[in-house]
Amino acid sequence: MPITEDLSHHLPSVIEIARSAGQLILDIYEKKEYEEFTKSDETPVTSADIAAHKLITEKLSDLTPDIPVLSEEAADISLDKRSQWNRYWLVDPLDGTQEFIARSGDFATIIALIENNKPVMGVVYGPVSGVTYYAYHGKGAWKIPDLSESVRIKTHQHDGPKSPIAMAISRRQDINRITGRMSSAWNYDLVPLGSAALKACLVAEGAVDCYLRLGPTGEWDTAATQCIVEEAGGRILSTQLEPLSYNERDTLENPNFIVLGDENLPWDEILQVKD
Repeated sequence: MPITEDLSHHLPSVIEIARSAGQLILDIYEKKEYEEFTKSDETPVTSADIAAHKLITEKLSDLTPDIPVLSEEAADISLDKRSQWNRYWLVDPLDGTQEFIARSGDFATIIALIENNKPVMGVVYGPVSGVTYYAYHGKGAWKIPDLSESVRIKTHQHDGPKSPIAMAISRRQDINRITGRMSSAWNYDLVPLGSAALKACLVAEGAVDCYLRLGPTGEWDTAATQCIVEEAGGRILSTQLEPLSYNERDTLENPNFIVLGDENLPWDEILQVKD
């Protein structure tokens, strides 16, 4: 049955949960007291990820006992069970674990609310910067700079072929692999950053024009930012320029994707589709 209930009144509580988890991560980060492990997919996880996961799942369960929580750190739930969820929380307790370990400061806490396989609420908190991004479907996208009031954010409307495209890229990806997917007819200004969510939020606030991600990511990496980016006027699409989907496959892995600020640009020409 489709869900129509507006849960935007929970946004302040969800923001506070994200900030509490972020502060917990920051305390561990500053003390440099954490354990590091390797997951079955060969990606790193730390005791900070696990501590934040526990805090977020407990607080979300207290806030909305009837809404299940799916976290990156407890994602082994079958599609048969997940497909029964019309509404659920989707969480990445620490987006940018490699950046946490490398001490770049580019990591974030992410919480999304999914309804009928679409993100309708998104909260992203950067513990080091103290910046919060948030959105709810139909209510716009917003940024709270550290200790400041909320300001509405919008994507950048690009000036056309004569102006370079500002593109956020991952610090730890092969730059040539990224630029090789973009048309040589355009010029690009590259902006390296760590967390996938923070890069997508740069697009949402108009600081860059796009963010191309090649390589494995989970649905928890994009759900919150999809809501934020769309409410700011942009899109997150696969590199085939098709919409992302949520909770519809056995695997929770995303395809390669691109975050777009200005939909009026000829992305089918700019992006060289090779998948």
